[in-house]
Order: sequence, then structure tokens, then C-alpha cells
Amino acid sequence: MLIRKHPSAMVFLALLAIFTIAVTLMSEAYGSGLVPTSTVKTLGKTLCLALAAVAMDLVWGYAGILSLGHMAFFALGGYMIGMWLMYARTGEIVAATLANAPIPPTPDELRQGITGQIFGVVGSADLPLTWSFAGSLPAQLVLVLAVPGLLAFLFGWLAFRSRVNGVYLSILTQAMTLALSLWLFQNDNGFRGNNGLSGLQNIPGLTDVPQSVISIWFLWASALLLAGGYLLATWLTAGKFGSVIRAIRDDETRVRFLGYPVEGYKLTVFTISAMICAAAGALYYPQAGIINPAELAPIASVYLAVWVAIGGRGRLYGAVIGAVVVSLLSSWFTGGRAPDLDLGFYRVAWVNWWQVLLGLGFVAVTLFAPRGLSSLVDALAGLRPPRRMGTDLGPDVGALREKEAEA
Repeated sequence: MLIRKHPSAMVFLALLAIFTIAVTLMSEAYGSGLVPTSTVKTLGKTLCLALAAVAMDLVWGYAGILSLGHMAFFALGGYMIGMWLMYARTGEIVAATLANAPIPPTPDELRQGITGQIFGVVGSADLPLTWSFAGSLPAQLVLVLAVPGLLAFLFGWLAFRSRVNGVYLSILTQAMTLALSLWLFQNDNGFRGNNGLSGLQNIPGLTDVPQSVISIWFLWASALLLAGGYLLATWLTAGKFGSVIRAIRDDETRVRFLGYPVEGYKLTVFTISAMICAAAGALYYPQAGIINPAELAPIASVYLAVWVAIGGRGRLYGAVIGAVVVSLLSSWFTGGRAPDLDLGFYRVAWVNWWQVLLGLGFVAVTLFAPRGLSSLVDALAGLRPPRRMGTDLGPDVGALREKEAEA
């Protein structure tokens, strides 16, 4: 029923499946080797960023909440899974080292060895309380969603019940991200300060499996997660819930006057969006291999908003297009693959000028294509906003019409 009402979701899933199969058949692990392992990792990370953009579009494009702190939830998801990866992998190394001892190590000795290896770099010999469940994969998977979800719920409850809106809410979300980043930089909080968590690409129990194979596995997982997140976002925006949050975006005062619990709707979509973002981060950082507090810098969340704006907010596929295009272009320009441009009097090094190019692209899209790159897809599909010309499209003048919601 959902797919029938929103055929764009079926098209998206089909394109995602074709893309994943094509990359697999051209990979070094299962195919011809035309696509190197480094590129497979980049593509897998790009799919995770696309899911984060979908989460951002859900809260901004549909609910009208411009969050400039969503990458904090993305990074927290990475920290939660990174703790297990680092603890379990270090445990394997310590166990292998102590296996040659005359007397087998006790569990306490093994735990002390793991703690020394992980936290010796910050001068600590004790396992922090925040790592209490680091040895359990199921527990850390629960925390991947629970910790960012709880933070989003508490922040949203405080902000929305106070009816903080607009630019003030955006500033608060950025302040939250900055405060969390500064806290993580401290060495005594249990997250290794500026060193962060490293070696996350070494999956415990799979040390004998080549990275070319693991990168494909992560690509499959990223594609499945993106498909699931896209369907969840489509389902949320398809029914009454989607109509209400779009109405809140367009005229919050009127929706409140009609008796809807505006704060409850906003809190729900904000929390769900944060958890989707966290799930994307949990798959992104094992492919990146490292996470540190710099990943929570407020500018990262600004980039996320720029991706959605360039792709076209209020369109889930627009968010995916924006994230994929900008992310791949960023990797190409900053990875040294783009040749420098020699102007004679000045040599343009794209590594230094990429952000300027991104800013100009954002301005151009804002001025000449307000609906973003997704407007090209809309034009090909024949979708366009209805020309009302003062004509009412429904029984209630001024209400959000079904045609307007679908366009």
C-alpha cells in the first residue's frame, strides 16, 4: 500500500539495489576489480551520509525544524559501536599476548590489560563507567539508539515545551553540539579525549578476512540500512502524521489552535530523526576507521543542512541526491584527484578552494533552483506544484491540500 501510494520509494529501492549489485560485481572481492577497495569504502560511507541527510530532511524539510546539531547524534552512534569494536579487538590482542604466559591470565588480568592498552594514552589505568557494557555487542547496539535518542528527547522536551522556534532553536542545537564536543575533548570523561577511538576497521573475529571483502559487507549493510531508513521516513510522512508535521512547518500557530499537540509531534519526529542519524553513524565510522571529537564540530551539521538544501528539502530522494553528489564531489576534490587549475596569474588548488565552490553552489541553487537538484527529477517525472491562481483546492480555504503535499 505504501509503495503503491509513493512509487518514488520503489524507484529509489530499485536504483539502490542496482547500484549495490553493480559495485559488488566490479569490486576486488567478488568481481572484476574495476572498483578498488578504497572506492568501495567511500561509497559505503556515502550511503550512510545519505541516510543522515534523510533524517535531516525528515526534521527540517517536513517538520520545519532546522537542527544544526544533528551530526552530534551521528557521531554518538559511532562512539557507541566504536567502544565495542575497540574493546573486543584489544581483548583479542591482549589475550593472544598473555596466552604464552606460564599461567593462564585471569579475567581481572585480561580486563586490566585491555584497560591499559586503551586508556594508557590518556594516563588512566581504570575502566571508566561509560565503558561498563563495552564488552557486550548487544548492549552497545541498544546504546547506539538509546543514548542519542535519550539526548534528543531531553533536548527536544526542554526546547519545544518552551516553544523555542526558528533561528533560536537552531542556535540551541548548535550550542548543544559544541558543548558535547568540548566535553568529549576532555581526557577524563572515558572517551580518550582528542585521541578518540581508532582502529575501528579491524572487526573482532574477522582479522583473517581481507578488507576488500569486509568493505563489501559494509556496503551491503549500508544499503540495507538506507533502504530501511528511507521506507521508515516515507511511512512517517505518508499518513496523518506526515500531514500534521507539514502543517506545523507551514503554520504552527493554526495547528495548535486546531487542538493538535504540536510539541508532541515535534518531539517525536526530532527523536526518531536523531535515532536514524545515530544508526547511520554506527555504520559509517567502522568504515572510516576512526572517530574523535572533531567529528562533532558544529560545521559538520551545517554541511548536513547544506546537502539537504542543495538536494531539495521536503523530498526524501532530494536529500539523498544532495548528500551523494556533495559527498562524492568533496572526496574527489579534497582527495587530490581533481587537477589544479592554472590561471596563469594564480594556481587554484581544489583542496583549498573546495569549500568556496560548495558555498557558491549552495547560493546558486538557492537563487536559481529553490527546490534543489530534486527539481530535475520532478521535471522528468512530470511533478510540479499546482498553479492555484487564487483557486481553492479543497473544502477549507488556506488548509494544506493533498495535491500540495504530493507536489
